[in-house]
Amino acid sequence: MESQHGARIVATQRYRIRTLTVRGDLFVAVLKGRKTLQAAHHILSAGRQEGVLIAQGTQWDVINAPEGAHPYEALALSFGDDIVREFSASPASDSSARIKAALAVTVDGELLEAMQRTLPPASGKRVSAALLHHRIMEVLILLAERSWRFEPGRALSWPDKVRRLVAQRPHGDWSVATLADAFHVSESTLRRRLESSDTTLAALVREVRLETALSMLQTTDWSVGEVARRCGWDSHSRFTALFQQRWGVAPSVVRARMKENGQGLTGTG
Repeated sequence: MESQHGARIVATQRYRIRTLTVRGDLFVAVLKGRKTLQAAHHILSAGRQEGVLIAQGTQWDVINAPEGAHPYEALALSFGDDIVREFSASPASDSSARIKAALAVTVDGELLEAMQRTLPPASGKRVSAALLHHRIMEVLILLAERSWRFEPGRALSWPDKVRRLVAQRPHGDWSVATLADAFHVSESTLRRRLESSDTTLAALVREVRLETALSMLQTTDWSVGEVARRCGWDSHSRFTALFQQRWGVAPSVVRARMKENGQGLTGTG
């Protein structure tokens, strides 16, 4: 069963996130303001009653912008590999066009209501994994009925496997020995597999922590210091410097008080 659920994202001032890699297929429905995606030779934008479908593995500069006196506000849902694969094997996906990079779409009332049902309940009552799975599948079916679908992803690379494990506990003290034990391989084998992908464990852990921090700042009402702590930084100033260096925006700019419950996005909108 899928563990992710929808999230509400709020921005009280315009900001630009630099070179964000989308880790899971993503659907963002804009409620207020405007979202813009920019990449080489590709730009698209969505305002109220519109949205964007973004394929996993693509990379974008993302701009979230309020309009007038209203903040930017959106609903976002990131789809796990398992549920995309399950849906793609069903007849409902047969006539739908594959999302290869990103696509701006119209969001009607039926689709918006389905998105809202994936949010955590305002009451705080826990939704069962089975019911959440059903609600996420409903969104995929409605997208397919409008001729849009995501393509199942390729097999995970070793860096992706490491990212997913670290993301479960970004504040953890991750080491090659710890990860090798989790994957049931030798330390030397894990090092070789990461080196063959031109990356290091330290770089992967730092990127996961910064991606998780970005998501937390957008979707919770935790303070910047609390987000830093939950992502493995004891130093508020060190976290702020690394965050701004990576994303091109200060964490205090991304941070917004939430009006409604909307925590827990797997991915970023």
